[in-house]
Amino acid sequence: MIRRIAAVAATAALVSSSLFAAAPAFAAAGASGSIQLNSTVAQTCTVAVTDANATLNILSGSSNVAVGSVVENCNDGAGYTITVASANNGTLKSSATGASAISYTTSYDGTNGSGQSFTVTRSGAQFNKTANVSVTVPASAQAIAGSYADTLTITIAGK
Repeated sequence: MIRRIAAVAATAALVSSSLFAAAPAFAAAGASGSIQLNSTVAQTCTVAVTDANATLNILSGSSNVAVGSVVENCNDGAGYTITVASANNGTLKSSATGASAISYTTSYDGTNGSGQSFTVTRSGAQFNKTANVSVTVPASAQAIAGSYADTLTITIAGK
């Protein structure tokens, strides 16, 4: 009987070792992992302004004279605004004695404005959008001799 128990134990050990040899101990069925991918794109809005070096005729007036162009780039999906601001509140000024300021109207990409500033609103992102800037000055036949000037500043801001 002792021999028989020893034979059964040896057989059980042999069967057990052959079962473990068939499947590696480190293989786990259904195991997985994941990798999270993330990125952020910063808001970038820029304008490139080109001055056309135009001359305006104050005495006989100037109508829709192209004074410059602007290339707009803004990646804000909600859109952006363009502000056109005048340093002299929408007037051409001269330092000549007795000279009066001459009012004018600005057009930015078809939107007219006058005075200190006006805003153009874009409804979505745009890239390499070219906008034209023009000015209309009414005739002022009695303008005093001298140089007249103003500066337009174009600013872009995402929403």
